[in-house]
Amino acid sequence: MSGFVHTSHTHDGELAVFLIGMRVNHPWRPDLWGPVFAAMPGMISELYAAKAAAARGDGPDLGFLEARTLLGAGGPTLVQYWRDVESVYAYAHDPERRHRPAWTAFYRRSRRATGAVGIWHETYAVPAGGHESLYVGMPPTGLGKAFGLTEDRSRRRHARIGRSEVAAGSAAPESVVS
Repeated sequence: MSGFVHTSHTHDGELAVFLIGMRVNHPWRPDLWGPVFAAMPGMISELYAAKAAAARGDGPDLGFLEARTLLGAGGPTLVQYWRDVESVYAYAHDPERRHRPAWTAFYRRSRRATGAVGIWHETYAVPAGGHESLYVGMPPTGLGKAFGLTEDRSRRRHARIGRSEVAAGSAAPESVVS
């Protein structure tokens, strides 16, 4: 026995995973890539502030759940978890939120020097039962941070998506983090 507590996230419903990143193609043009890089922290702050306000009952729930920034040789990538794809699109197109003006400014700047900075995104609609997580010896991150954790007492601690035989005979999860 390892002594580690195996945990998993508590969410069973659908969700959306949104990946967004940028790549600096012309580092000598900070006038073009700097504003793109600088816009993202404000959008993430806005999402977390709206999430907190919604939890207090002081504002609308935008559907944003959690985010994490990954740094790599190709540039930064943000992994975002959302309630559903519709919430991602609603935020992206809302003229009262930070994303829409930043998007418009990016396209305006990119016409001056095509290719100086690249942006990309991918959106995944994940159906209920189409996601899993396992955390051993570490604090919650990703889905575990977004939804909280439960102890995973199953004897088979490996990929379980679509494997109904794992659920049969597994002990009921016990809540460890809310």
